[in-house]
Amino acid sequence: MITVERTDFISVPITDKERSKRFYGETLGLPLISGDDGWPEYQLGENVSLYLIDPTNIGQPFTAPHSSHIALRVADVAAARAALESAGVEFEGDIFDTGVCHMAFFRDPDGNAFMLHRRYAPHES
Repeated sequence: MITVERTDFISVPITDKERSKRFYGETLGLPLISGDDGWPEYQLGENVSLYLIDPTNIGQPFTAPHSSHIALRVADVAAARAALESAGVEFEGDIFDTGVCHMAFFRDPDGNAFMLHRRYAPHES
């Protein structure tokens, strides 16, 4: 057994670094915390970062984008969706209300799956 202290970063496969930097930095507005060495990393909230990696740079093929959604917590899903739509981001369907949270699904330019997310119901004990 191991003890996991925290998640340091999530790797996201990309095929075009400059296009991806524009999407994550300009369209999503995520702060770039490193990347002068060719490996862009963006801060996601307080405790985790998103690390853009071109798999071909480490001898691996780009086989497919992430298909399980990375949830980005936002204050207001509808407002965040409207802001991204005005920047050209296309969403998959309407805002989904699960009864405890709102979700809106979209993809980055390489097809990696993301969602805007906000839980509105308290967690049950």
